[in-house]
Amino acid sequence: MDFRPHLIVQGEGLRSKRRLGGSDGNCRGDSAASAGYTESSLEGVALPIRAAHFIQRYPPALGGSEAYFARLGRYLAAGGDCVNVFTTVALSLEAFWSRKGRCHPAGDSREDGVLVRRYRLCRWPARRYQLKALSLFPHRLWQCLTQPCNPISFQMWREAGRPEQEFDLVHASAFPYAWPIACGLRLARRFGVPFVLTPFLHTGDPGNLRDPTRRSYTSAPFRFLLRAADRIFAQTESERAALWQLGIAPEKIVLQGLGVDAGECTGGNRARARARWNVREGEVVIGHLANQSKEKGTIDLVHAVQTLWQSGLPVRLVLAGPEMPSFCRFWRTLTGASGSMDARILRLGVLDDQGKRDFFAGLDVFALPSRSDSFGLVLLESWANGVPNVAYRAGGIADVVRHGQDGVLARCGNIDELAAALASLVRDGDLRRRLGHAGLERIPREFRWEDKLRLVRNVYHELVEKSKDR
Repeated sequence: MDFRPHLIVQGEGLRSKRRLGGSDGNCRGDSAASAGYTESSLEGVALPIRAAHFIQRYPPALGGSEAYFARLGRYLAAGGDCVNVFTTVALSLEAFWSRKGRCHPAGDSREDGVLVRRYRLCRWPARRYQLKALSLFPHRLWQCLTQPCNPISFQMWREAGRPEQEFDLVHASAFPYAWPIACGLRLARRFGVPFVLTPFLHTGDPGNLRDPTRRSYTSAPFRFLLRAADRIFAQTESERAALWQLGIAPEKIVLQGLGVDAGECTGGNRARARARWNVREGEVVIGHLANQSKEKGTIDLVHAVQTLWQSGLPVRLVLAGPEMPSFCRFWRTLTGASGSMDARILRLGVLDDQGKRDFFAGLDVFALPSRSDSFGLVLLESWANGVPNVAYRAGGIADVVRHGQDGVLARCGNIDELAAALASLVRDGDLRRRLGHAGLERIPREFRWEDKLRLVRNVYHELVEKSKDR
């Protein structure tokens, strides 16, 4: 594999040939109606473009950035654009570094009008430690490629340097998985086309100047990728401010935000869910849906709920989503040799579509005390069900949840404040209903997917038109 610096310089820009689409040459996607978008939402747009998307995983892998790029691809294909996704076979994050992780078969498939190219991963013993040592070499592109958490695929790197077709624009995501982003940058430079980045930057605890999450996400290799981008989509004002502080020109940053499709997360059966959970009369159910881990606040949430129990509050905690190693270690420590835990904590694991609807329908409060979210799509799903949110004042979440208006925020890492925030809602049903209703009212005004995705498409066409004029 050749990592020489000349591979990342400006390319020739082979724009004279118009080979459309993927390996079958078909650039048309599904119709707008079948993709869930109205014809009026696609009116007035420019001619179709050919976009390459690079991302670490892709559905059926679960994750916010993964779901977002699948939705964006469907939207673009519905408008007639040609979208190719370059991704890995990983379904679980563990697959990035371990052969025990779940994977999708490698190869190409057309999904919702999008050509999805899944590449095999390269894993070997002690890779994390070897990559950590290799990343000390002071060359920014090399450091991007040797990030210890990377989903490494040599085949993706090779094909980004010798693509089978041409593209008008490259869009990559998400930090801290720098390998696919670097591959996307390589492809963009190969053709001399615009490079767009959605980093989903995690800014961590604003009260801690040495916050480890922020320091990691804004380290030199990631600053290199940010500065290489022609446009960067920021999800919140905090993320945009962090990009400014890193020296990114304001005109490069596009404030976007995300949306929610209420049909995907509402309509569940509250009575059925609470019966399955053995909820007793008078109990308040607190829910948490995330990659369960220390970073997502799962462990802090368990400790906070234990504090509520000690105060005599009738609370049941329902945890949903994949269980990450940090949480599994914590759980083994918590339960000891018996392996049993208080029955008031339920672990649902990964939910299917109906399971997610029932999950939100059965809740009284949703909690996401995360240190590592740039936005938090599940907060919108909670509001779509009229459920109030409790979260840490960290990352983009503090811009999404309005303290005292549609949720309650606590200082990042302060379990006592988190417990107090939860207790205030457990004790006051009227407050729960008022905050949940306020969140619900924001959905149609601020969080419509059509508005967010149309913005991306407009930026694409603006950049492509400018690149043609160069």
